[in-house]
Amino acid sequence: MTTSLSQLIEQTSDMVSLPQVSIRINEMVNSGNYKAADVGKLISQDPGLTVRLLKVANSPFYGLSKEVETVSRAVTILGSQQLRSLVLATSSIKAFEGIPNNLISMQDFWFHNIACGLAAKYLAENISGIDSETMFTAGLLHDIGELIIFKLLPEMGKQAILMTEDDPEEPEMYQTEKKLLGYDHADVGMELLKQWHLPLLFQECTGFHHNIEKASEHPREVAVVHIANAIAVMAELNSTEDDHPEINEKAWEITGLDKSIIEPAMKDVQEQVNSVQSLLM
Repeated sequence: MTTSLSQLIEQTSDMVSLPQVSIRINEMVNSGNYKAADVGKLISQDPGLTVRLLKVANSPFYGLSKEVETVSRAVTILGSQQLRSLVLATSSIKAFEGIPNNLISMQDFWFHNIACGLAAKYLAENISGIDSETMFTAGLLHDIGELIIFKLLPEMGKQAILMTEDDPEEPEMYQTEKKLLGYDHADVGMELLKQWHLPLLFQECTGFHHNIEKASEHPREVAVVHIANAIAVMAELNSTEDDHPEINEKAWEITGLDKSIIEPAMKDVQEQVNSVQSLLM
């Protein structure tokens, strides 16, 4: 009997969750009823999170001109929205840290997702009205459903990998998952982010990055992650040839980006991905 999506998410809630501080910060920023000092005070209650945030804030990833010595200073410089994105990025990786997985290397998994985040950030910097730091987190979270399938449904996950590798028509992994389970890792990831009460932008980017036409509220952001996913694979393969997820032509129309951005984005990802991965993990 196949495990339903709701059953899978129910099992997930017992296995992995965001730290309470991260949940409160997310709720606080969502409500809009807060002061920057309140965010800083809340983060400071978690020493591990404080260390990770200051480490990232003082890295070349942000390129700040002055050293950030306190969380309250980080809130002032980065802003609450950006800091929320950074908290979610570091907390999500931390949440899955202690979960052994026999089907996929966690290093490889997060390498791809961080690469996707970096590509999404680069693309967003070339689009008016989209926050690049938010898009980094959206890219980082896009495949999080894969970890849940591989952990809780390892036989199905293994079968999906083998079927995808053996299929002469080369369907993508999410298509094989749909055949086997009736849902795919994007569906799983979207439901998890709903359970975590993360913003709809993150939910849609995770749930619809393979099917961008389904995005109703954040189509541009979803299209960015869709393109970024392909660029991340190109960066990993060091090739722009055909061995990567197909990019939907509509994604270029929705974002207003030109295909000439692929190579510089890929180069940017390759230059940064190792250092950012060592920062976040």
